[in-house]
Amino acid sequence: MKPLTLLFTILLLTSACSDRSSDTSDSEFSDNPPLIVAAEAGDLPTIRKLIEGHSPVDVQDACMWTPLMKAALNGHLQATQSLLDAGAKVNQVDKGGYSALMLAVSNNHHQIAELLLSRGANINQIETTGGWSALIWAAKLGHTDSVATLLEHNAKTELIDFDDLSALDWAKKNQHNKIVKLLETAHSQ
Repeated sequence: MKPLTLLFTILLLTSACSDRSSDTSDSEFSDNPPLIVAAEAGDLPTIRKLIEGHSPVDVQDACMWTPLMKAALNGHLQATQSLLDAGAKVNQVDKGGYSALMLAVSNNHHQIAELLLSRGANINQIETTGGWSALIWAAKLGHTDSVATLLEHNAKTELIDFDDLSALDWAKKNQHNKIVKLLETAHSQ
């Protein structure tokens, strides 16, 4: 996937359910829960302060995003760890059915994916917009490290999305040859 296409996809995912118009000022975004804002920025001191102040760790915004989802998407490993340690639900999903694991692999944050999996993330969960699992999503985007991590944790390679395409089909279609080899090896075992 081309960088601009990936950026557009991520922007679409993060803003699709926002009811704010594009001409609003930043000061109008203050209705986002502070823990979500801190998690998105990876602001560990603020995250810790809010958790210690008993801020709900699984607070959601209008799109049903949680602090854990924002930290995972943006690659904030320590923030993700702190939120999990505070009891964040690892398999919570947003309006589109995306989990923190799916969001982590969408940006190839394989270390965060590893952490989420160690805390019980559902590796084969399917989101509701395209029928993608974390493995399909990572393979489609060409994220070799994330695909390898998911395969090490026995992600199902035979799952198909709403277009009847598997992770292997997407890897072939998008010419992600290293991922094709990984998936073919995993499928033959």
